[in-house]
Amino acid sequence: MKKPFKIILLISILCLLISLAFIIMGQGEKAGPSLVLSFVLLALGVRGHAIFKGFSFTILIFAAVTVSMFYPAYFVKLGSFELKLLIVPLLQIIMFGMGTAMSMKDFLGVVKMPKGVLVGLICQFTIMPVLGFSIATMFGFEAEIAAGIVLIGSSPSGLASNVMAYLAKANLALSVTLTAVSTLLAPLMTPLLMKIFAGEFVPIDFWSMMLSITKIVILPIIIGLLFNHFFHGKAKWLDKAMPIVSMAGIAIIITIITAAGRDSLLSIGLFLILAAIIHNSAGYFLGYWGGRAFKMNEKDCRTIALEVGMQNGGLASGIALEMGKVATVGLAPAVFGPWMNISGSSLATWWRDRDPDNPKEGQAPEKKNK
Repeated sequence: MKKPFKIILLISILCLLISLAFIIMGQGEKAGPSLVLSFVLLALGVRGHAIFKGFSFTILIFAAVTVSMFYPAYFVKLGSFELKLLIVPLLQIIMFGMGTAMSMKDFLGVVKMPKGVLVGLICQFTIMPVLGFSIATMFGFEAEIAAGIVLIGSSPSGLASNVMAYLAKANLALSVTLTAVSTLLAPLMTPLLMKIFAGEFVPIDFWSMMLSITKIVILPIIIGLLFNHFFHGKAKWLDKAMPIVSMAGIAIIITIITAAGRDSLLSIGLFLILAAIIHNSAGYFLGYWGGRAFKMNEKDCRTIALEVGMQNGGLASGIALEMGKVATVGLAPAVFGPWMNISGSSLATWWRDRDPDNPKEGQAPEKKNK
């Protein structure tokens, strides 16, 4: 690591120590600026490290969350305009970007890899909602917080899982297909699973939720697919801009939700973080071994683990807003999102150094699934 990055990291640590000093002295309200600066500098500092630079965006998310926790008023309203109204349009832009990055070829994997797709979808729409319901019940969260945990478990996987599958030397083609198919099934499966598992926590309007998901996800993706089909290669600026726009959109959404639910987070934040860690980690574990149970090869098992463990938190946030409960139901997706990126990156990095086809890595070569 070059010296400038080391200096930045040292200043980041200093800022963190200043924040801790304020908290220890009982002046936590003064810790905000130094804590935010600590996260921002840490995000810049890790850019100089080959392994940890992938965490830069996630650390910036923590900086944004810290700002919204200390100064929530700035992220609730802008004049008379309620900032939560930005969530759905931002999600639609993100989903449009997802569509432009896809093509109809991504859906052909259903024909080429039927077993992998079927096993992945079964694991996706059984493991996480059951886990969500179990964890919410175990922790005894209030009804709307519990419903949010079930909601994140009932959502499809997101594009982040495709990136992690690539880094983990998993089956990228299967990952892309599973993300595409699970997203298209979301208008049916997410409301159904919410009705089954979250119905005892909050009232669930199946048809209203289905229409909301169609509006937030399906229509923008279809427009993005059409754009990609007719203008592929003709708008290179858009290809470069959409990842940046998507990351910024996710950061803004999480910041708005955090500000809206600040009071709830202050009372249950640590327990909700613990619930998110258990939910996410169990998803990876059970997804991987679910693939093993169906005799999938190592690459496919890694793929299914990442697809199951990494949910579309943005979609869950949009649904929470459409339900009119973004400050409560929306909290679990807001907490799950940043943690998912940390855990997914870590797992992918660990797998990256373990070649699935190399018997010297401690396992026999895998037979390819038909």
